[in-house]
Amino acid sequence: MTPILRMALEEDIGSGDVTSRACVPQSQQACGRFLAREPLVIAGLGLISELYDSIVFHKKDGDRCVDGEVVAEVQGSALLLLERERVALNFLQRLSGVATLARQYADAVAGTNCRVLDTRKTTPGLRALEKAAAAAGGVTNHRMGLYDAILIKNNHIAAAGGVRPAIERARASDLPIEIEVRTRAELHEALDAGAAHLLLDNLTPAEAAEWVREIAGRARVELSGGITLRNVRAYAETGADFVSAGAITHSAKAVDISFRLELL
Repeated sequence: MTPILRMALEEDIGSGDVTSRACVPQSQQACGRFLAREPLVIAGLGLISELYDSIVFHKKDGDRCVDGEVVAEVQGSALLLLERERVALNFLQRLSGVATLARQYADAVAGTNCRVLDTRKTTPGLRALEKAAAAAGGVTNHRMGLYDAILIKNNHIAAAGGVRPAIERARASDLPIEIEVRTRAELHEALDAGAAHLLLDNLTPAEAAEWVREIAGRARVELSGGITLRNVRAYAETGADFVSAGAITHSAKAVDISFRLELL
């Protein structure tokens, strides 16, 4: 079982589900249905498959669901179904919330040549799950952590002694390199140093379009900072290759999914 799932069960069940043990015969068998209670994009189904021996899926991660649709059905001991209900719902509701918001961002830029990226602004311990949910919703995963790609930001530039020395030192890693530039001088220095991927932060759409025209295809461009569902299309239409939005993971609202149990 996935360690995060085992930890969640231990946190919730502790020494035992006293309510279910007090009320339900040990021999009682039951089935349960996970139901969407609002329009949503489902995610996290692979995780909950670890909770049950008998499970039938009616949806897969990334599928849209309407209110009332059955997402999955499980069978087994009524005691087991009851004690794992909340953990299963917590993960499904949280991860489907991420996927649902991600789909809204992806839909908002449809028809442009711009892709939406997620960020590292994730719940501690849940990054892999939340990024999988974001991908299920249709956005592109940015780096998973500090280990799989280089993103040189303003503090790195200050510590390295400038844009050019930061880029030149980073090249020894053979990892993908992206660098944040905040001024026109830094932009020109980065391009002169051969930067292939630029991060432009906290620009308005009009400012971003002007910078993208100046870059003129010499590097890929990511825009970040203050990007919301209301303005993401305006940023996507600047000609940038990517927009990144931390809100996809850090501000996603849990969606409404319920569990209905029936005796066998």
